[in-house]
Amino acid sequence: MICEYTKDNRELTIKFSGEIDHHTCDVIKVKSDYEIQKYMPKKVVFDFKDVKFMDSSGIGMLIGRYKQILRIGGQAEMVHTSKDIKRIFEMSGIFKIIPLREEASL
Repeated sequence: MICEYTKDNRELTIKFSGEIDHHTCDVIKVKSDYEIQKYMPKKVVFDFKDVKFMDSSGIGMLIGRYKQILRIGGQAEMVHTSKDIKRIFEMSGIFKIIPLREEASL
């Protein structure tokens, strides 16, 4: 699992790649929490373009980061979900709290 953090005009993009599972979530949590606290963004975009697999641990990780973002007065959204990842998100109901930004290029 690799995470890239891109900051642009009070927006933080967290781009995941590889697998998001119980083995990688702890590392993602620590790094993401640090970047969110350091940058204090108004919006955090979770980018799943290069994610090959995700289990329920990833849902919990996202909800935790979402709560942190809310505490600092920010918003969150997701982009570039594959068909399989999108189905997991739909079943979990996470789109009710973290919207999916549809893009024409998808």
